[in-house]
Amino acid sequence: MKVKLKSENVYIACVSLLGVLLFMNHLNPQVEDLSNWVLIYTLVGAILLLNHFNIIIPLSGNTLSMDSSIYLAGLFLFGLKIPLLALGVSSIVFLMIRFKLAWWKHLFNFANYSLMLICTYYTFILTGGTVGETDFPNIMPYALSLSVYFILNVMIMWVYFYLAQKPSLKTIIRTAFQKQLIQEVFTSYLCTLVLALVLTILISQQPIFGIFLFLTLAIMLSFAFKNFFNLYKEEEAKAKRDFLTGLYNHGYFKLRLDEMLSENQKKPFCVALLDLDDFKKYNDANGHIQGDALLKFFGTFMLEKTKDNPFIAARYGGEEFGLVLPDVSKRDAFTFLNKIRKEINDTYFTGVEHSPQGCISFSAGIVEYENGTYSSSELLSKADKALYFAKSQGKNVIQVYKEDQVYHQDCQFAKEIDALEQQLQIFLSKDVYTYQHSKRVFFYATEMSERLNLSIEERRTLILGALIHDIGKLEIPRDIINKKGKLDPHEWEMMKKHVIYGKEIISSIKKYDELLPLIELHHERYDGKGYPYGLKEANIPKLARILCIIDSFDAMTTERPYQKTKTFTEGITELRTCAGHQFDPHYVEPFIQMIQENYGDKLAGE
Repeated sequence: MKVKLKSENVYIACVSLLGVLLFMNHLNPQVEDLSNWVLIYTLVGAILLLNHFNIIIPLSGNTLSMDSSIYLAGLFLFGLKIPLLALGVSSIVFLMIRFKLAWWKHLFNFANYSLMLICTYYTFILTGGTVGETDFPNIMPYALSLSVYFILNVMIMWVYFYLAQKPSLKTIIRTAFQKQLIQEVFTSYLCTLVLALVLTILISQQPIFGIFLFLTLAIMLSFAFKNFFNLYKEEEAKAKRDFLTGLYNHGYFKLRLDEMLSENQKKPFCVALLDLDDFKKYNDANGHIQGDALLKFFGTFMLEKTKDNPFIAARYGGEEFGLVLPDVSKRDAFTFLNKIRKEINDTYFTGVEHSPQGCISFSAGIVEYENGTYSSSELLSKADKALYFAKSQGKNVIQVYKEDQVYHQDCQFAKEIDALEQQLQIFLSKDVYTYQHSKRVFFYATEMSERLNLSIEERRTLILGALIHDIGKLEIPRDIINKKGKLDPHEWEMMKKHVIYGKEIISSIKKYDELLPLIELHHERYDGKGYPYGLKEANIPKLARILCIIDSFDAMTTERPYQKTKTFTEGITELRTCAGHQFDPHYVEPFIQMIQENYGDKLAGE
């Protein structure tokens, strides 16, 4: 079996082999003076302590170890032997105490230090430096050899990360010129090198006591920077959060979205905008303090539902919320949001009975990132259009953005539709479900009319008729309309009269005479068992037969809080079962085909 070697693994092997060979070539384990072994063990102890008490660099959270100062000070004062022996002993100790770390990482780190120390030593000697002297003439060799140490360390690690991640040229340039990164790297190495010189002077005067003073200083700095960093992280976390809901705020949401776009990642991700339905009405009925309580409650709900996923949930503004779903397709995003929409519908909250829907509900628009997306504003604009469309469908709906979706009502019936919608607004105060049902039937009829061979006038009649087909329910008593249980026989007889009442209401407007058959006959059945006249098959006007299918499908799949209804899949099965009985079989399959193509996301999410 052919095994393909990765370039980064080859690089690690080469650096490790070179470092080990140079170490073996320069190592002389014979130490004649016992005091030198005391010094070596002291240096090893200092290296172990400094690796434990790292200094956390503010903002980035990267850590800086001062062990390089130990190696360099030893190099300037004692030459190569003692620092290399300290390196060898400390590497063996690290291998034993950090046994969970991969062995090749230990080896690569050891080789890296070997290369840097040996090259730094020869630079120091070749530039005129004298081992063991700390006077001023050595300052230039110090500076040059320290620069070599710095450059080698950066180059060895940079090449490894380049081979491992293979970033684009754009990413390399952007990373290389990040002001914060340059400042951090330069400052870190400057501190290490200056402290190396300080330690060199201390050890030259009092070797053991000098190391003790240096360790004390490094450990104190470690505690101070750690406390400072923790304080910074706490304040940073507060700055990202919305005070009321505990979710991320608008600024952080936009920042993270911009970062995800700039990373130019190939994995899919979705953006969703959510809006609490009828929040203003809830506020007006219960007061602003209770309104804030509802926002806080919904924020906690969102945190709970997203805590196990890498989602970014934020309060976008007012009662609007944003959600970024990394590595999630639009279909999965729909499934997730539709699931939590149903959960919040069935969750009681004080005062929600005064809202039109009688429960907490939200509408949401989803858009999936695609290659070529110009900016976060483009994504948010599409999500907002989908949200607007969901609202226009009667609210409590999740809508995925589609390029060919009609998001603005621009058909030739716009003015007539607007006028009839004004009539429907009356339902908002009496029966919000009939209002929402009428809106959904209207959208289904609009989509269905595009698939059938209808004349322009027939399309107009079907669409307008669908919008106001239940207007007669305005005459039905509120307690019957909103009754949750099964209707009594006399109540059912009253309900059936809504088709007659609707005809009477619309017949007063002469220009809508052609809509009367749809209003009066949309409950007639293909087998003659409908009402109000028991008409059969072709005796029922064609558009009324089509509207009957649409109306029935939405009625059987409409959700109400605390009540079980059919899924879209179950609704399709019911249509096919009743084709030729309740419904005209010629129009059942075209309608099902429209649902499967236009609402595939919803079907897949069931």
